[in-house]
Amino acid sequence: MRPVTETPTERAHYALLSLTYAGLLATTAASAKGKPLLEHGDLLPTSAATFALTKLIVHEKVETWVRAPFVEETADGRRPKGEGLRYAMGELLSCTRCIGAWSALGLVGLRLHAPHTGRFVTTVLAVSAGNDLFQSAFSYLCKADSKVEQALQAE
Repeated sequence: MRPVTETPTERAHYALLSLTYAGLLATTAASAKGKPLLEHGDLLPTSAATFALTKLIVHEKVETWVRAPFVEETADGRRPKGEGLRYAMGELLSCTRCIGAWSALGLVGLRLHAPHTGRFVTTVLAVSAGNDLFQSAFSYLCKADSKVEQALQAE
């Protein structure tokens, strides 16, 4: 990540994003007063759901419409568009750790304020994350099997 001095943006643009997140976090925390918090058993599925939602927003082709105003996507990769706040948003939408924090806030807020809907959304996204894990494991095993097969044929 390049320092602010090497980007077409100012610290104030990042501060605006940080203050927006902090405001949403504070508002969600204040409005959650008296509501039951997530139980320990909810942490893993909510984490998996956060992973799936983050991956969807940052990496998947189907969400290019969300990134398009802020991120230029080429065969060589992605880079933020424009300058100022638009550029800062492009960096945010290209960062899995950053979007992960926003996704977590959204999912936890949904679970607190609409428990049934939040549980449904979290479940769907967590199962999607499990699917990603199985697909990755399957691809890895197929690739490893192919390499073993090639090595045996070379002998």
